[in-house]
Amino acid sequence: MQNVKKIVLAYSGGLDTSAIIPWLKENYGCEVVAFAADVGQGDEELEGLHEKAIASGASECHIVDLKEEFVSEYIFPTITTGAVYEGEYLLGTSMARPVIAKAQVEIARKVGADALCHGCTGKGNDQVRFESTFAALAPDLTVIAPWREWDMVSREDLLAYLAERNIATTASATKIYSRDANAWHISHEGGELEDPWQEPTKQVWTMTVDPEDAPDAPERVTLSFNEGKLTHVDGEALSPYQALVKLNTVAAAHGVGRIDIVENRLVGMKSRGCYETPGGTVLLKAYKALETMVLDKAALKYREQIGLEFSHVMYDGRWFTALNDALLAGAASFAKKVTGDIV
Repeated sequence: MQNVKKIVLAYSGGLDTSAIIPWLKENYGCEVVAFAADVGQGDEELEGLHEKAIASGASECHIVDLKEEFVSEYIFPTITTGAVYEGEYLLGTSMARPVIAKAQVEIARKVGADALCHGCTGKGNDQVRFESTFAALAPDLTVIAPWREWDMVSREDLLAYLAERNIATTASATKIYSRDANAWHISHEGGELEDPWQEPTKQVWTMTVDPEDAPDAPERVTLSFNEGKLTHVDGEALSPYQALVKLNTVAAAHGVGRIDIVENRLVGMKSRGCYETPGGTVLLKAYKALETMVLDKAALKYREQIGLEFSHVMYDGRWFTALNDALLAGAASFAKKVTGDIV
């Protein structure tokens, strides 16, 4: 602890990271720089973030716009692999972690930090995803994971900790769901979802219209691909992020993209989650449909094998690895043939 002078914290403004800032200062006696990534989670989550970080004790707060990079460099390449984890999950949380962790390392280099910190718990996947990226890109920096160090074990503990220090928070002890949002999706865990017999209530879903309330009339959308890359939606040239935003709007209005699954976490636990990926569901379905028209039997079989392997590489946080590079290169070779329009 005595060797750490400046830490860059992956900061969301939520309860955990709000408590982490003062905890780091008290226990490590160091400067804390907050870093927040804009990956398309929405303005509401980013509003007032800088002021909140400073009020919690951070010396600086860097909010980095990663939306276009996230979609073009992580989501679109994943689409070309056809990766779907355990047959259903479209890897929404997984895909955002490498771009966030990479940007965190870049901020650490910029401000001269000697340590990196995240607020992931010791029972989830994200701790591995962040720390795998740190190990690949910044093995010289110390990694701090407060949830594996401090003696706080509940939301009530964190709230009491902040109250003792007169640090304001909008969080409460009655929070029902744990959610993670970005341009690709939003995930929901906790609450009634802890009971596998309990059907998700309407309050779980926040991004898509209930299919029972969706329009009866279908809405058609035309996607144009050039060598595996989406270039136009309904004839309109759009950037990768803009295209995804438009597809999200169209598909969400029709209740597209909801799944309710129990998945195998990397750390050995099973977890139940509800995911909403409206635009992504349409995009992946369209890409695969176009792909079947241009790839022969042997090529499509091998691409499917790439997708299966890549789903685990992405889920397990192994983006910055030689295997990831090889799988993406293989998928890119097939994607060169995927050019055309599809409705």
